[in-house]
Amino acid sequence: MSETSASPPGSLPDFRTDPRGFLRGLFDVAVRSAQPLHGMRAWLPAPPRGRTLVLGGGKAGGAMAQALEALWPEDAPLSGLVVTRYGHIPPRPAGLAQRIEVVEAAHPVPDAAGEVAAQRLLELTAGLTADDLVLCLISGGGSSLLTLPGEGLTLEDKQRINRALLESGADIGEMNCVRKHLSRIKGGRLAAACAPARVVTLTISDVPGDDPSVIASGPTVPDASTCADALAILVRYGIEVPEPTLRALREGALETPKPGDAVFEGHAVHLVATPWQALEAAAAAARGAGLNAVILSDEIEGESREVGKVHAALARSSVHRGQPFSTPCVILSGGETTVTVRPRAPDAPRGRGGRAGEFCLGLAKALQGEPSVWALAADTDGIDGVESNAGAFVVPDTLQRGHTVGADIEDALQRNDAWNYFAALGDLLVTGPTHTNVNDFRAILVL
Repeated sequence: MSETSASPPGSLPDFRTDPRGFLRGLFDVAVRSAQPLHGMRAWLPAPPRGRTLVLGGGKAGGAMAQALEALWPEDAPLSGLVVTRYGHIPPRPAGLAQRIEVVEAAHPVPDAAGEVAAQRLLELTAGLTADDLVLCLISGGGSSLLTLPGEGLTLEDKQRINRALLESGADIGEMNCVRKHLSRIKGGRLAAACAPARVVTLTISDVPGDDPSVIASGPTVPDASTCADALAILVRYGIEVPEPTLRALREGALETPKPGDAVFEGHAVHLVATPWQALEAAAAAARGAGLNAVILSDEIEGESREVGKVHAALARSSVHRGQPFSTPCVILSGGETTVTVRPRAPDAPRGRGGRAGEFCLGLAKALQGEPSVWALAADTDGIDGVESNAGAFVVPDTLQRGHTVGADIEDALQRNDAWNYFAALGDLLVTGPTHTNVNDFRAILVL
């Protein structure tokens, strides 16, 4: 059956007798370390002479708003608006007064609710003064949740372009370069609207390299990319945009505020949680359990299935040659892989699944039933793509059980159908929303 229950804090199952439970425990450790309440306190500025306005968006938005409400002085005014994904507002702690409005919208394809929320955010910046402070709470998913189509574009245009980007195999930097230039709020434009108030951005990173200009398409930070860059990406992946927008990109009319622009003077950006911190927390827990723990990187990109093959090669070599890692060990990695959706016959059912599931398909196929390897890949926000699962498990008999129930891994790879493959085996990891987002988490246990 699918895994649902979280490991108790401070407790990890024995990796020898319960490898699946142990891997799930590592995931829970990583997610707990990335909760905004843990990392926000150190970066909060003093209340200003004027008012404090809170603006934000992302899948961790609800938890970030609650963390700020808990940490901000009770006698200091605080108000604002944050948008998060449907179903991602955490339960409110008893006794915590709500001072920040939190609304919900769609992810990964934007909807009208996100457009309304983004417009309201811009409207709230009217009348700000140099005595005021704007605290911006930004996390992954904000690119979709804060959607405000640029001049000449409709919401339907943005939805179509977004779907095409998601299915193209473009990496997150490329996708967000396009999103910035087709938006009235991203790429530093929200910060420009806040002038002359001081802006302090508190962000949770979900991107390789932790570049704030890429997280949620950087609504409050300078953008070094150009209209020409965005146009080149659209051409590279064959993504069509309306002719007026195409012309505006060619003419540079949709340019974003750049580094050095006076609008950013006095602003600050602080990372509240990062993928590396989450991986380090999991590594420390694994070492405490007596394992050799190795973090490959928190910046791994590329096709999910191919990244899975590389991880399989490292695990098999460690089993059979004791290189590159001595066993027993756990191999950890993060980043943001991609899935290129394969063409399918008109009457073929559409595949279901996200990056983590596709990684697991590639890993399982390459491991070929290796008896000493267990693995878990999941998205730290609890949602793999648009599905109900965070990710999936790979165990020594994954291929054998798949054959028994009639699940063909080659067919699943061809149709990008990881969800149905692992659902048939009862090997989906289902967590529900985690209220944070530091992107991909992968753990491979090698005994």
